Amino acid sequence: MYEKFKQYKESTIYSMSNLELLLLLYDEAVKRLKMAQIALEDKKYETFEECLEKTGRIVRYLIQILDMQYPISKDLKRIYEYLIYDISRVKAGRERRAEEIPRISHILSELRDAFNQAGKISGDQHIVRERSVFG
Repeated sequence: MYEKFKQYKESTIYSMSNLELLLLLYDEAVKRLKMAQIALEDKKYETFEECLEKTGRIVRYLIQILDMQYPISKDLKRIYEYLIYDISRVKAGRERRAEEIPRISHILSELRDAFNQAGKISGDQHIVRERSVFG
């Protein structure tokens, strides 16, 4: 049963457009931040750190996929680097920095919404990618 679910999930991801994949990354980052906030309130520090670590990996990936030939990419890189810095401060400070989590989440949500709007304006082209397994 798990194998069928895994195959379904892979086929769904492979059929998504670049914009849909980008929005999915932002959604996952925001979701992990909310989970981190809840874990911190419940004093589940291991879960808190795992969620922040996952969010940091997503933001680092967003840096890696930037096409630096466009001027906006330099600005996005600075924003992402700041977010990584802020996430590390939250992770180190725990309760002392808890108020930063909603702010980080808000920034990621705003970026997500901006890309979503840009995709609507530009008429996001949905191109199905060839299926392949990486790694």
